[in-house]
Amino acid sequence: MSDFLHEAKARGFVHQCTDEEGLAKALKETQVVGYCGFDATSTSLQVGNLVAIMYLRLLQKHGHTPIALIGGATTKIGDPSGKDESRPTMTNERLQENIIGIRPTFERFLDFNLGKAILVNNDDWLAPLHYLPFLQDIGRHFSINRMLSFDSVKLRLEREQTLSFLEFNYMIFQAYDFLELHKRYGCVLQLGGSDQWGNIVNGVELVRKILGKTVYGLTAPLITTSSGAKMGKTAQGAVWLNQDRLSPYDYWQYWRNTHDLDVVRYMKLFTDMPLSEIARFESVQGSELNEVKKILADEALKLAHGPQHLADIHDTVKSLFETGSSMTASLASLPEFILEDIPAQGISVFDLFVIAKLAASKGEARRLMAGGGLRVNDAPADAEIFYTKDQFPIKLSAGKKRHARVIVNT
Repeated sequence: MSDFLHEAKARGFVHQCTDEEGLAKALKETQVVGYCGFDATSTSLQVGNLVAIMYLRLLQKHGHTPIALIGGATTKIGDPSGKDESRPTMTNERLQENIIGIRPTFERFLDFNLGKAILVNNDDWLAPLHYLPFLQDIGRHFSINRMLSFDSVKLRLEREQTLSFLEFNYMIFQAYDFLELHKRYGCVLQLGGSDQWGNIVNGVELVRKILGKTVYGLTAPLITTSSGAKMGKTAQGAVWLNQDRLSPYDYWQYWRNTHDLDVVRYMKLFTDMPLSEIARFESVQGSELNEVKKILADEALKLAHGPQHLADIHDTVKSLFETGSSMTASLASLPEFILEDIPAQGISVFDLFVIAKLAASKGEARRLMAGGGLRVNDAPADAEIFYTKDQFPIKLSAGKKRHARVIVNT
């Protein structure tokens, strides 16, 4: 097994591969060029995109060449994979703003010096296509029967939800991306999430049919929280990677509030920490795990925003929450609510806001959260988190003026 595949498996990146033996051989014998695509649906990428970005980063770490493909053309179509509805139409002006917004993220995670990584836009080759000749040359290699069998299409049809003909073409265009990248850069590997498996297989087969060449597809599993929720989603929406959409402090707090059961797994996926170092934390439990969460938050923040923010964040956290034997003035001055006991599984964020009299009921707390009005330790409240005894004292905020702290009677 190649070093890249070995580490990718150890970190939890590998879900499916079109030909693992062949890919391992190629990785050991040559400098492989591999790509992953990112549609420009917003001015910022989000935590949900991080697995793909870290996949490319790991490929580069092992001496191979990553290509980050921005879907300047495919964004206009919309990938039906995992979606229940068609993507809203986007103006060209908005699309260009989004492309400009997401480009710096790739530059933070990948080294583009001297061609070590490549950034491309599929609009460069898809826009000039004359569609009818394209369908005659490329479309004839795709079976409607087979396309209907892929989950991205089948699930939408089973739910009796509309799948437009425009969206139906998405997998053809993505397959053509692989063909074009192979011609231009010698790309032989496409990386993606498990929901991209059908699209990736189509690309592998198209390259074989058109050029008679063998290329490979490799997917990562869908990353969820320990509760089964989609990773990177909170009650307030996506966790953005651009600091104009989410401050470095709130980004740090997102990782600091990781559920106990997810900490080590996320360290493997979302940091550069050596696996031998991460292994030391696998047996850590209880209050000691809070320090491990801070390490995760530090490492994740350094990759996304750089280390220059850490000192200010640590000072803020220390002054607000790390009270030791005496409560700091800023936290001590807040109205205090004491819990006599907490269930082993923890207490929900909604119960906390009711106990602290910042919401009249859990229903009201949910409505406030939906509007972005609730914060825990100055970070957006997350409905998925249950707080255990070792995480107190906790600062709660409802809006900008109502605050409280909750402690546990020890």
